[in-house]
Amino acid sequence: MKNGKVTLLSAGPGALDLLTLRAARVLGEADVLLVDDLANPEIATLAPQARVIAVGKRGGCRSTPQAFIERLMCRFARRGAHVVRVKGGDALMFGRAGEEISALRRAGVPVDIINGVSSAFAAAAGLGMSLTHREHCAGVTFVTAHRQDGSAPNWAALAATGTTLAIYMGLHRVEELSETLLAHLDAATPAGAVQWAGSPQERRMVTSLGRLAADVRAAGFASPTILLVGGAVGEAALAAVEPSAAVGVDVGEAAADVVHDVIARAA
Repeated sequence: MKNGKVTLLSAGPGALDLLTLRAARVLGEADVLLVDDLANPEIATLAPQARVIAVGKRGGCRSTPQAFIERLMCRFARRGAHVVRVKGGDALMFGRAGEEISALRRAGVPVDIINGVSSAFAAAAGLGMSLTHREHCAGVTFVTAHRQDGSAPNWAALAATGTTLAIYMGLHRVEELSETLLAHLDAATPAGAVQWAGSPQERRMVTSLGRLAADVRAAGFASPTILLVGGAVGEAALAAVEPSAAVGVDVGEAAADVVHDVIARAA
């Protein structure tokens, strides 16, 4: 029996043509796919021989228990399977990769990691802005709006960094986090919101911190949405990005065809 292993694969924010070539190759080698809810389901077309198991996890929704996912990975790998754990965005960015790596190491299961495009980068690209525009900031801070115990991060300390804040899973708490940030940042501070960043369903808007909560509610933004706050977001405003749905182009099948073609030429 062959030796099994697990690959934590970053599926990117949605469009299949944002996958890396390495990710596409490994998908073709997979025996089992454990697919996150936020990953494009068409990714399974790149793994024709694999058994596909949905292990959905999304904030505010019923989710597959993390411990069960870890047991599945270990079980299949111990049977000799190449398990590919398909995670939306980048696997190492708020994807519970740390917990899964620890569980696999404790079980003696080899694990590889394939990087990808995280949602904040896709959101910035959609807005046509740099997260680290040097005229506005000295860096970017990636932060989740709630810790494992449900508590909020130290927004005052984050505001004091002077960095662009890329806020994951913040939509449900946008009123609370905006109010706290407004105690430390000017209401005119540029802010943006991008829903389904990097996917065919992408929606985006540019506003101010003072209006962020009201504007995303009025526009009907829903999860998954990335919030961006800081002077660098003003560059997107200069580009006159309007709050609207992205052009309704179905890139799913086209992207899959591109990836299949690249794999065929590389073979």
